[in-house]
Order: sequence, then C-alpha cells, then structure tokens
Amino acid sequence: MASLRRKQTSAFWWACFALPNGTRRQRSTKERDRRRAQKIADAWEDAARRAITARQMQKVVTEMYRDIMGEGLPSSTVRGYFDAWLTRKRGETAATTLAFYEGKAGRFLAWLGERADGELVRIVQADVLAFRTSEAARVSAATVNHQIKFLRMVFAQARRDGLLAENPAEDVKTLKRIGHSSRRAFTIPELQRLLDGADAEWKSLILFGLYTGQRLGDLSRLTWQNVDLERSEIRLVTSKTGRQQIIWMAEPLRRHVESLPAGDDPKQPLHPRAFASVTKSGKVGTLSRQFYELMASVGMAEEKPHRAAKTDAPSRSGRREVSEISFHALRHTATSLLKNAGVSSAIVQDIIGHESAAISANYTHIDDAAKRGALAKLPDISRPAKSATEAEKPRRGERRKVRA
Repeated sequence: MASLRRKQTSAFWWACFALPNGTRRQRSTKERDRRRAQKIADAWEDAARRAITARQMQKVVTEMYRDIMGEGLPSSTVRGYFDAWLTRKRGETAATTLAFYEGKAGRFLAWLGERADGELVRIVQADVLAFRTSEAARVSAATVNHQIKFLRMVFAQARRDGLLAENPAEDVKTLKRIGHSSRRAFTIPELQRLLDGADAEWKSLILFGLYTGQRLGDLSRLTWQNVDLERSEIRLVTSKTGRQQIIWMAEPLRRHVESLPAGDDPKQPLHPRAFASVTKSGKVGTLSRQFYELMASVGMAEEKPHRAAKTDAPSRSGRREVSEISFHALRHTATSLLKNAGVSSAIVQDIIGHESAAISANYTHIDDAAKRGALAKLPDISRPAKSATEAEKPRRGERRKVRA
C-alpha cells in the first residue's frame, strides 16, 4: 500500500509508491485532506504496478477525481484551450503582441492537424520536440525558439489552471543559432554616417533612439504631449511592456527637440511620417525596412533586391536572414555607452526600461539626479565630427610650430 508523508516546504500530502522496477517515487497529491490524499496515492501505485498505458492512466485519474471530488475532471481540447488563452490575453497585451501570439498558436495547431481537436493532456514532450524539428527545417532558429518559448508559456498556464500535471515544453531546449550574427551596437563613426545620410525625420528618430534607448514603435508614436521641455523630460508608456518611462533629455537631444517645428496642438506627432505608418498598420515593419535601406545607402548593409524580383527568394514562411544591426541596435548602443562610461547596471536598466528579475521597480528606486548624470555621459553625435584636416588646425591664439 502506498504511504503518505509531509514535507516542511509543502502544505500538501506527498504520495510514496513503488514503480514496477522497485524504484520508489514521491509526488505531491496537491491535497491537504489525508483521506483523499491516500486514495490518490493508492491509485498511482496501482497504475504503476500494472504498468498501464497513458490512455488507461488517464481513465483511472478521471474516475479517481470523480470519486473524490464528486464531479468530472476539468479538461479541454488543444484548440479550445489555445483559443481561451488568447481570449484572456486580449485584455492584457498590446495588439501587436497579441497578433504575434495568434500566429504562433495558429502554426502549432496547423502542425497538429486533427490532433488539435483532441485532448490537451495528450500533448507530451515528444510532440513538442517533433514540432521543433519540423519548424527547424522551415524557418530560422530564432523563429523556432520564439515558438518554443510561446508553447512553454501556454502550457505553463494550463498547468496552473489544473488541466496538466506537467508542462510538455518546459524541458525542450531552444536551438543554437549556428551561423547567426548576434546583434551588436553601432560605433560612433557608424552613427555619424547614418546621420549624414538621413533625412530630417530619420535623423530625429536616430537621435531619440540613441539618447532614450527606446524602441522604434514607441518613438514613432511620440507627440508633443510626451515632451516636457520645462522639466527636460520625455514621458511615455512602452507598448511592449506597458511600463511608464520618464527619461531625462540629454543636452544634445534637448537641443534637437527645441529645433523641431511645434504647433499649437499637443497631439501633433514629433515624427509625422513614422506616426502615420505605425498608426495605420500597428506595426513597424515598413519603418524597419526604410531604416535598413538607409543603412544600405551609406554602405553599412547590403542592398536587398525587391522580393518579387528575386527568383530564389524564400517565401514568407521561409528562413529569414537577420541583420546584426538595425534600429533596435540603438538600444544596445545606448546600453553599451552608458556602461562603458561607468554607469551602474541598475541605472542603465531603469533608463532603457529592461525588465529584470534581479532589479525590480518595486524594490529599486533610481534617483533622478543619478539618471541625469548618467545620460549626460553619452557622447554628442548631433554635431559633425572634425575631419583630420580640421583637427590639425591651431586653435585661436595659438601659433603653428615651425620646424627650424
């Protein structure tokens, strides 16, 4: 007969039972009532002794649950649960994030085929591994890894909802991104080349990207309501995390903002073309492509032929090459420059808006003066760099040394 034990770290009874090979197993019954916990432990040992199939085990557990609880075991189909999960997320995430989740859910359900209308408990780790292998032959490792992380999140919630005993994606590892160039920061000369080749609006977006460390979509949505010149601050709520950001304007950025044409309407966007693009589509894909074209125009990226003109171009579902630098690299640049200037990680994370388990907004409060001092350490790229010839010219009041 199976036995029960208590653990100091748990409020539940733990079942102790033997497997057919003699190995002893311990598992939480998730029950505080000893009588019901004993029934669960006995059923587990009986199932283990008979080495029944997963389907038979499911039947045993269902009957056991009905006997103990007086009602049927909660269950759901894969499709039903994914649809319910997405419905729940509609009030919790931004529209772009929800669209991302919907795409990942649709891909997994399509891969399952008829099994998508089967029971959620029938999905096991082997299914997730097979799905990972299938996707790896179709898309990039980065895309596969996003999919695995998405499945972990959904199945983890199903476990919390009491529909699964284990998360089948929890121990499925992500793929190594072989041959993939990791994202990097821009160098100062690269930033100056970009500014030289950019039109007025893109120059403005680049300066905002460097001196605030914020994402392209959030910067594109800025209006004059977000700017407080009196306090020299930019206030915004990030679309990805919903985090309130208050960012002090470094002197080069403040000079630039003061040079921008401002009307009487506080809802007027700072970057009209970018604002119209993200407002219409809800995405930054068009702006990202334009930024890539800007990099290509100054020799920092290879020009890409239009997709329709490429006979060997991958389909929309094919592997996608990821550039090592993009507008998002400005976040890397701001982070790197601040840390290289000796700014603490806590202050950098507060300015950039990175989420961290180690540094939480609930426990770490960064002094405004510290953030202002940190941003003041960023280099001024808004003014053209001196050429070698100019650098050799003597300053006013100095005489050029003449060789004897």
